[in-house]
Amino acid sequence: MTPRPADPATLQELAGRSMGTTWSLRFDNPRMLPLDSVRAEAEAALARVVDQMSHWEEDSDLSLFGRARAGSVHALAPEFATVLACALHWAEASGGALDPTVGPLVSLWGFGPDASFDAAAPTPEAVEAARARCGWRRLDFNPNGRALSQPGGLSLDFSGIAKGFAVDHMVDGLRALGLENFLIEVGGELRGVGRRPDGRPWSVQIAADESAGAARTIALADMAVATSGDQWHHREHAGHRWSHTIDPRSGEPVGHALSSVTVLHSECMHADALATVLTVLGPDEGIAFADAHKVAALLFAREPGGMTAHPSRAWPQP
Repeated sequence: MTPRPADPATLQELAGRSMGTTWSLRFDNPRMLPLDSVRAEAEAALARVVDQMSHWEEDSDLSLFGRARAGSVHALAPEFATVLACALHWAEASGGALDPTVGPLVSLWGFGPDASFDAAAPTPEAVEAARARCGWRRLDFNPNGRALSQPGGLSLDFSGIAKGFAVDHMVDGLRALGLENFLIEVGGELRGVGRRPDGRPWSVQIAADESAGAARTIALADMAVATSGDQWHHREHAGHRWSHTIDPRSGEPVGHALSSVTVLHSECMHADALATVLTVLGPDEGIAFADAHKVAALLFAREPGGMTAHPSRAWPQP
């Protein structure tokens, strides 16, 4: 098949599906790189993330680690080690608000590939049993040697960070091709590199709540943005609604008034992880954490007067 030529006079666009969601790419292409070559690079980066970190694929590196025998030591691919190191960094900084071993609790509450489909909320006894199978401090990880030991019965879940890393990984591949100005999106997580052809920064809209219809436009001048919240993923039973975001510290879904959290960061992996951290921490503790760590974050909370925005000190002023 002859590769399709690129038109240097217009902004190029590519899109597809991966990681159970969609991805899209808009880019300036002055070197007239074949679009098929650009697509191949983007899809190869996504495929590496799926092959290593998907908890939906039985033969991914992550799934194989979860089934490995106690005492086994696993040599990690560079990408996997990078994501694990990031997850453990924010787990430590947040006191366990992010936990890459939280999978059993996520499943217990009805989310993920191994979800329990019992309509009712789990019993306290079931929650405690699942908590016993979690614990990021049980992980014996050597980042320098990229080696991870399986203590026995521990699984990993990178669903709060892998999409963000996938965006960054695509950025590295596209830069290696020679692209300098583009906007990447994977499942709602975005990163802008360089500028649009007219010199303006890439810009995106973030919504406070789909029902409220409120939206803000932010510039992504060599920045990434990630959003987390319960307006997209939740369950209901007997009038009780619970979020897909599980607080690893309690073993239960978050119960505060946050609707969504948006984080700006130079790397999408960190933005994605931090959005999860702040969603778990909630409005007050989350803003305090963001300010302490100089994180640019915008939190939307459901309050008696309606949806209220809570920006951190580092959030760009309009």
